Amino acid sequence: MSPADPSTTTGQTDAAPLLRVRGLQKSFGSNRVLESVDLTVGRGRVLALIGPSGSGKTTILRCLNGLELPDGGTIEVAAALVADRVGGGTAAGRGAASSASVTFDFAAKTSPKQLGALRDRSAMVFQHYNLFPHKTVLQNVIEGPVIVQRRPAAEVTAEALALLARVGLTDKQGSFPFELSGGQQQRVGIVRALALRPQLLLFDEPTSALDPELVGDVLRLIKELADEGWSMVIVTHELEFAREVAHEIAFVDGGVIVEHGEPKQLLRHPQQERTRQFLHRLLHPF
Repeated sequence: MSPADPSTTTGQTDAAPLLRVRGLQKSFGSNRVLESVDLTVGRGRVLALIGPSGSGKTTILRCLNGLELPDGGTIEVAAALVADRVGGGTAAGRGAASSASVTFDFAAKTSPKQLGALRDRSAMVFQHYNLFPHKTVLQNVIEGPVIVQRRPAAEVTAEALALLARVGLTDKQGSFPFELSGGQQQRVGIVRALALRPQLLLFDEPTSALDPELVGDVLRLIKELADEGWSMVIVTHELEFAREVAHEIAFVDGGVIVEHGEPKQLLRHPQQERTRQFLHRLLHPF
């Protein structure tokens, strides 16, 4: 397996991966942010993306979620296994709103409808929460499922309340974001993502904006979701967390995946000099 081509997920036993990305490219003006990114995520697997700021990690997530339109490459998302409920069962079967396999080829013209279909496959948890400031916690959670997915409000509300109870925020359902701590806002962000019943959860540095004492609660929640079998791509600088929760880690630099592999192997015995430099500076900052 080539260091720069994560076309086979380490330890992957499913012959049909949930997500397969090939040749993903993205530029902003004359700045090429993604050169040609290939990656694969299996059902129920967690991929952690690490790398320096500006390396293209967040852009990868935004392309996967349809928030950015790639200039080239393909994104293939497999069919959902079962129309599962959010409150229990197998996370690999989530994605009731999008049951068919679909491939997006960005070399061809992509319509708004196609981008909408891509967004329906995943849900994103943002670094700075991105909650609607004028809506309550409960309104933030049910907005997408009711307005975008057009699911029954009563059903969505019941699921939202169950999810808020799970993360200990039942008493905050009527609160506004400014009344919450950063950790509480991020837990609402995670609940909002879960309420969309996605096949794939995307986390963009979910703890980087939190006070250090609040980081643990959010990381524990993400770890619980991973243990339940949710498929995830996580951008993080928390190397110990990535080691514990991810099945595979990919090091991104200069818009390419320089190296990837099992967490223990990549973090302890990186094969590429650029990876070794990055890890040394992160682990020994002084």
